[in-house]
Amino acid sequence: MTVEILQAHRLLSTCEDALASNFVVHKLFEAEDREALLREVGPRIRGVAAGGKVDAALMDALPNLEIIASFGVGYDSIDVATARQRGIHVTNTPDVLDDAVAELAIGLMLSLSRRIVQADAFVRSGRWAEGERFPFSFELTGRTVGILGLGRIGKEIASRAQGLKMRVVYHGRHRQEKVPYVYYDRLEDMARDSDWLVIMTPGGKGTERIVSRKVLEALGPKGMLVNIARGSVVDEEALVDLLQSGKLGGAALDVFAREPNVPEALMGMDNVVLSPHLGSATQQTRDAMGALVVENLLAQFKGAPLPSPVV
Repeated sequence: MTVEILQAHRLLSTCEDALASNFVVHKLFEAEDREALLREVGPRIRGVAAGGKVDAALMDALPNLEIIASFGVGYDSIDVATARQRGIHVTNTPDVLDDAVAELAIGLMLSLSRRIVQADAFVRSGRWAEGERFPFSFELTGRTVGILGLGRIGKEIASRAQGLKMRVVYHGRHRQEKVPYVYYDRLEDMARDSDWLVIMTPGGKGTERIVSRKVLEALGPKGMLVNIARGSVVDEEALVDLLQSGKLGGAALDVFAREPNVPEALMGMDNVVLSPHLGSATQQTRDAMGALVVENLLAQFKGAPLPSPVV
């Protein structure tokens, strides 16, 4: 008997094709009447393929749900507590995206330090051809980078930063054994001692605005912030204020508090690099993530161990 699943959100075409090859797929995101679809197929749904929010209300409509397979490493948009309480497995797609996200972090750092975005605009505007000289920028070599969240991706960022001859320090919930980096038990202290603060901590209530005004002030007028985690972990209002007042040196941001809405004040700042939540958005990585979603679903229905369980 073919298993019926619910696809809650649009996913990469290769992932959708693989889902369709293995399951009967009901696409909630395409339904004109979501409630009617859920009433009709809800009792037959055993799995959810998700690329966004899955709350208790959706689980209520799926009484025989066994697994939520999430496309992405973060799972703060899924009500994990309710899933755990109801015995519903939750999986994500870790590891396969570590390199892509780490590369983006380093790319943003280089863009901000060497002013690559501004240099491109300078050439395109004809100012170089007219004899104007582009201002000096600064190197990453010899600088200290503080990493908030030394998980799998954080470690990949750290190794790449070392390759650029940077000093690496970190802050997290606890000191990690067998890592060669200095640990700070207070984020504010690490920010004060760092030239760069790179954020790679999970989102959710536990980390909301963990990068507070005090942390940003400690980073200081020469300090640089890179956020590739979640917009919610930074006090965005304080960030804008400190950048405007010159009390923070610069920022490279891939995530924002109210995506896709970006504070208007950031748009005109010369010391800010903005990107549209690219994260792991490379073809190779997204294909691998989609494959892992399918692998988790197949494992569940075969009674095999889940490749990447959260719950």
